[in-house]
Amino acid sequence: MTIDWEWIGSHGSDLTTLTLSHLQAALTAVLLGLLISLPLAVLAHRVRALRGFLLGMSNVLFTIPSIAVFVLLLPVSGLTRTTTVIGLTIYTLVVLLRNTVEGLDSVPQKTKEAAKAMGTRPLRTLLTVELPLALPVIMAGVRIATVMSISLVSVATYIGDGGLGQLFTDGFQRNFPTPVIVGVVLTLLLALVADALLVAVQRLLTPWTRTRTRKA
Repeated sequence: MTIDWEWIGSHGSDLTTLTLSHLQAALTAVLLGLLISLPLAVLAHRVRALRGFLLGMSNVLFTIPSIAVFVLLLPVSGLTRTTTVIGLTIYTLVVLLRNTVEGLDSVPQKTKEAAKAMGTRPLRTLLTVELPLALPVIMAGVRIATVMSISLVSVATYIGDGGLGQLFTDGFQRNFPTPVIVGVVLTLLLALVADALLVAVQRLLTPWTRTRTRKA
């Protein structure tokens, strides 16, 4: 299997456009998933009766094949980027919701009781104590959801979107392997770079974990 380097050089602008489009769809879905999962996770953490229902619903949504999700959304949002983002957001929820709940559960009860004893209101305790301490677990979920979204964007090619996935379709239809190889490589690079950046962000937001590691 040979690579046509001349094709790559002549399609640099198109590859850049597809890469940015791919990244935009994936990151938008993760951001929306995070905005939706955070309040739901807090609710599941606070109201135990809802915990099983919310986590169960997210698991059910995750079992639906990605192509089926996009097809089901077509009558609502049509052949648009909105369909892609909604579909990807649904898949991020199961990871983000579960990790956020687990992160909140991992906060020591004594820490929360100490904050309460100091007169800290519940909302402030959540924002300044619970969420910061849960952040390492939440960020682990964000990393998984981001990599997963980047890999799933290509599926949206079946509805006319798909970012780098369009290279797969083009290559297969023309029996021309170069676009397929380039699409796979760029998708992998996007996932690796995004994960590395999120690790760096996590280290910046949780300096106490670095101190703990050095002491150990």
